[in-house]
Amino acid sequence: MAAIKLVSPRNKDRPESRRAFVGKVAALLQDEICVSIVDLVSIRHYSLYAELLEFFGRSDPSLESVPPHVYAVSLRARERLPRTKAGLDLWHYPMTLSQPLPTLPIWFEPDSACCCRLRKVTSNSRLACLDQFML
Repeated sequence: MAAIKLVSPRNKDRPESRRAFVGKVAALLQDEICVSIVDLVSIRHYSLYAELLEFFGRSDPSLESVPPHVYAVSLRARERLPRTKAGLDLWHYPMTLSQPLPTLPIWFEPDSACCCRLRKVTSNSRLACLDQFML
């Protein structure tokens, strides 16, 4: 199974909202569900990805001292995850608002993944999965 979470301004507006979002994503990962997060909220300068890594006691060497607040990331657990460093794979893509949206890897099984190319839907400025292909 997999989930794609689109971050809203409300997910980032208060500490309790950020904790709730991180808790929901952590619960999915602990149930071995691949989670992709797309955060295009530029008015709130928080990285829910960085807060999620902190929750699990992990770090990402690709993150700067001030993590980007606009990004896409896919994460998966290779095994049941306690709050430890073991078993978490991640793919992080920092973005700027002027560049194209990324292609997200999404794992459905340990050795089976597909990629989802995201694009902007112009009618209401939402994201859509343009097409999928297997890895």
